[in-house]
Amino acid sequence: MNFNYAERMSSLKASEIREILKITQRPEVISFAGGLPAPELFPIEAIKEVNRIVLEEDGQGALQYTTTEGYNSLRKWCAQRMNKRLGTNFNFENILITHGSQQALDLTGKVFLNKGDIVLCESPTYLAAISAFKAYECNFIEVPTDDDGMIASELENIFKNTDRIKIIYTIPEFQNPTGRTWSIERRKAIAEMASKYNVIVIEDNPYGELRFEGETLPSIKSFDKSGHVLCSGTFSKIFRPGFRIGWIAGDKEIIQKYVLVKQGTDLQCNTIAQRVIAKYLELYNIDEHIEKIRKVYKERRDLALETMESEFPKEIQYTRPQGGLFMWIELPEKINVRNVLERCLERNVAFVPGGSFFPNGGHENTFRINFSNMPNDRIVEGIKNIAEVLREFV
Repeated sequence: MNFNYAERMSSLKASEIREILKITQRPEVISFAGGLPAPELFPIEAIKEVNRIVLEEDGQGALQYTTTEGYNSLRKWCAQRMNKRLGTNFNFENILITHGSQQALDLTGKVFLNKGDIVLCESPTYLAAISAFKAYECNFIEVPTDDDGMIASELENIFKNTDRIKIIYTIPEFQNPTGRTWSIERRKAIAEMASKYNVIVIEDNPYGELRFEGETLPSIKSFDKSGHVLCSGTFSKIFRPGFRIGWIAGDKEIIQKYVLVKQGTDLQCNTIAQRVIAKYLELYNIDEHIEKIRKVYKERRDLALETMESEFPKEIQYTRPQGGLFMWIELPEKINVRNVLERCLERNVAFVPGGSFFPNGGHENTFRINFSNMPNDRIVEGIKNIAEVLREFV
C-alpha cells in the first residue's frame, strides 16, 4: 500500500552497522563491526547485589516514575566527574540524564535544527550521529580533518562562506570511526569560533575514559566562555550498555529546552537503572573497574596492531589510537571495500565499510575495525583472514 509517510522518511535508511550486526549474531563470525564492549567485563555479581540493595532500601521509589531531568545523585556524579577529568564547571542542574548519548543527539536535532540548517562534522564522523541529525532534514558539511582534529583554517573558511550553520558535532577523544584525538590547539580554536559565530558545539565523549597511554586532555568545553559548548557522556562503554543511560551537559537555559523535548519523547529514563548505577558508584570503585577495561582493551589493540603490521600489505594505511574502541583502515583508492567485505564475510569475518561515515558519500576505500569485543585468538585469526583477502585486491 502507498502510505502517506512524512517527507523526512525519504532520507532515512537502516544503519549499516545494525544490518551487519544481524550477520554477526552467528557464533562462527568474527566481528570487528559493532562498537561493543567486552561482555566478560560486565560486573554482573556486583550488579546483582546492588539491585538487591536498591530494592530493599526503596523499592517503591526505584520502580516509580521520576523527574525528566533524572536521578539527582546520578546527575551530581556526572557533573563532578566531568569537572575533575575534563576541566568543566558543572553542577547537577547542568545535567540531563538521557537514554545513552545517542538520545542526546536526537534531542539536539529537535532543539536546534530546522529543515535546511547546516551541521558541520569531522570527515569522517559517527554514523549514528548522521542518522540522528538527518531525521531533522538538515544538510552536512564535512570539515577537512587530520590527525589533530578539524583543521581550524578550513573551519574558519566555511564559516565565512556559509549561512545557516547551527551545530558543530565533534568527538575529540578517540574518535569514532578513526580513533584519532584532537590537539589542545584545535580544541581552543573551535570553542572560540563557536562563540564568534554563535554556533552550538556538541562535544561527544563516549570513549574518553578509555585512554591507554598519554595524559587526559582538557575538553573543548573547558575553553568555552560563552556557553556554546554542550558535552555528552555515557555509561555504555565503562559500565553496562544495556542500561542505556547517558547524559547531556550544558548551560542551564539550554538544558531546560532539552528537558521540554525529552518530555515529549519518553518522559524520563529508566528509574531503577539510574538508581542502580548511582548505588554502584557509591559502593564500588568505578576507577578500578575502568582500569580492568583499559588493560584488556589495550592488550587487544596492541595485538590487532601487531597482526596488522605483520600481515597487511604495505600499501594499507591505518590509525594507531591511544585509546577507545576503533581503528581506521585506508586502502588504495581503486579498491571498493564493499567487495572486500563480501569476500571477508565468506570467511566469517565482519567489519563496517567506511563510506557510511561520510554524510555526503564517497571514500569507499575505507573501513572501521573494532578491537574491544573479540578475544585475543579471534582477533589474530580475523585480521589474518582480512589480510589474506586484502592481498587479493592490492
